[in-house]
Amino acid sequence: MSASLAARTALVTGASRGIGKAIALALAEAGADVAVNYRERRAEGEETAASIRKTGRKSVALQADVSQGKAVAELVRRAEAALGPIDILVNNAGVAVRRGLEDLTEADFDQAIAVNLKSAFLCTQAVVAGMKARRWGRIINISSGAARGAGIVGAHYNASKAGMEGLTRGYAARLAGEGVTVNAVSPSLIATDMIAPDRVAAAASRIPVGRLGTAEEVAAVVVVVAANAYMTGQTIAVNGGLHFN
Repeated sequence: MSASLAARTALVTGASRGIGKAIALALAEAGADVAVNYRERRAEGEETAASIRKTGRKSVALQADVSQGKAVAELVRRAEAALGPIDILVNNAGVAVRRGLEDLTEADFDQAIAVNLKSAFLCTQAVVAGMKARRWGRIINISSGAARGAGIVGAHYNASKAGMEGLTRGYAARLAGEGVTVNAVSPSLIATDMIAPDRVAAAASRIPVGRLGTAEEVAAVVVVVAANAYMTGQTIAVNGGLHFN
């Protein structure tokens, strides 16, 4: 598996912390050079890139709001100037602002769609032509169990992640003959700051394996998907048996 990602270049959005950081590090350990995108957390983004460079791989931390088309175009330009053409894109950037139905506003909905869904479209459009030309590419969208279940964030979040899975299948169907695979990885109840410390025990009690998942376990699945040329159009659940496909 490591050999299959050697000499590949990856871009991971929202990679300064949490699942995104774990994915960036795991791809580097599998042989890829990695561009680390962040929006606001510069110090943490730089720390992630420094950790990758310690593995012997190349890395650069790049600021961009990936919900904005011009920012995405500049992000990809800078990433490719530093590391080479993007072979692996992981659309991980996201926002999860909890809202009840009574509190949910138009602004909340627009933000969720822009950051969680539109960003995946913009980043994919920015790299897909190059992938097609080289006849090799991996696009991996980080979805959520909320795409198919109730979730804990709100209806706006459900909609954005369900849209991401539809986007995944739409691109996969049109790129299958071009050497480019497109898949989604769907984590549920992972130990990140989305789950408050006082909710951990209650959340873990719902999971058949008896604990929350780790960001590293999600990242391991992303590496497997990136190394697989035959899997496309799929959503891979990482949820400890909470739900079955």
